[in-house]
Amino acid sequence: MTSPEPTSPALAHDDERADLLAELAEARGALIATVRGLSDEQIAERPTVSALCLGGLLKHVASTEESWLRFVVEGPSAMSFELPEGVTWEEFGAGTASAYPQWAIDRQNDFQVLPGETLAGILARYEEVAARTEKVVTSLTDLSVTHPLPEVPWNEPGAVRSVRRVLIHVIAETTQHAGHADILREAIDGQTST
Repeated sequence: MTSPEPTSPALAHDDERADLLAELAEARGALIATVRGLSDEQIAERPTVSALCLGGLLKHVASTEESWLRFVVEGPSAMSFELPEGVTWEEFGAGTASAYPQWAIDRQNDFQVLPGETLAGILARYEEVAARTEKVVTSLTDLSVTHPLPEVPWNEPGAVRSVRRVLIHVIAETTQHAGHADILREAIDGQTST
């Protein structure tokens, strides 16, 4: 019996990077499979009591991935969660704010198929986001690099995230929404992606 070749730290790092990107690609594939064969109208349907629609889930996941990868490159400044002057987090959370920030409006719009949006356009944007993610991740020298998270109520004070943990979060987010999408697809026409 021969001993396995020792793995250099650089090769192990490349294997980890390749595994994370492959897992993310698989999760994206599962989500995209839920819209195969559907029309622009069908991806906007809300077939359950939820406000979710398939096109909105695709848009949300693409925006989330894009935002987190900007965080990887730029740090916390890439994620601005400022509130309008005079608005508190308590008012924002309760839905009683006198004004809402653009980032919250954009997030709400991500969950909807807006007039003029098409499945082809939504998928093309998601493909661009995926290509940018791969480019960023393959160009990084260390997945352990961290940035502090923005100071907002849903982040623990002083929390940081490594590139590795960001990728794991994006994979989990994509996988979770692929499950939601599968339920929506089945409610639309009885088909599942699995």
